[in-house]
Amino acid sequence: MVKPRHSSFECAPGCPVEAAISLIDGKWKGVILFHLLEGTCRFNELRRHIPGATQRTLTNQLRELETDGLIVRKVYAEVPPKVEYSISELGLTLTPVLLALKHWGDTNLGRFARPSALAA
Repeated sequence: MVKPRHSSFECAPGCPVEAAISLIDGKWKGVILFHLLEGTCRFNELRRHIPGATQRTLTNQLRELETDGLIVRKVYAEVPPKVEYSISELGLTLTPVLLALKHWGDTNLGRFARPSALAA
């Protein structure tokens, strides 16, 4: 079992929510997990899916998701190295949450359009 990055969660009201959100709190983590629901991806495939993420940020967030056991990283002994990412069994348990967030976004994001986007 993967050792979580988080040493403890104070057990107070809302603790389970805090714990769950802390695992997917990076700017791109939810997006990464959502794309991995569709299947295994290599690093550059994820970069194409998430053009707003820098290489460094994407790398760091993938490492954190792997450390937390939400994704699996598989390295093939090739030159150049081939690395694939897939969602883990634990990560798959977030499917309803990710789909609910997508549904909410599809329904409501128009309410939050930036004024500059409206002028374009």
